[in-house]
Amino acid sequence: MFESRHHTLATRAVFLRRVLLSLVLGFLLVVVSLAVGMWGYWHYEGLSCLDAYLNAAMILSGMGPLHNPATVGGKAFAGTYALYSGLVVILVTGIIFAPVVHRFFHHFHLEDEADKP
Repeated sequence: MFESRHHTLATRAVFLRRVLLSLVLGFLLVVVSLAVGMWGYWHYEGLSCLDAYLNAAMILSGMGPLHNPATVGGKAFAGTYALYSGLVVILVTGIIFAPVVHRFFHHFHLEDEADKP
């Protein structure tokens, strides 16, 4: 997806396309994760769609649940979903910032190569 250190810096259009693709991939991962969380709260705890959305969104954002699970399945799901959500936050951050970080380091690497005799 990215050019190697031996290639020139990507054009602005290519870079912006990469940023857009990263944003879309990150957004899709969040939407799928939110849907899984909503399903779990609906299935295991019997919450309405709106309450399931609220709880899943709160856990996915790192704020914590509003509804304390009452069933064994709900408790197991909530704990597992909370661990998963923490990893998703890290993963989505990496996906979104990858093109920017790559361009930053690639730009400085090109300057180093130009300085060599």
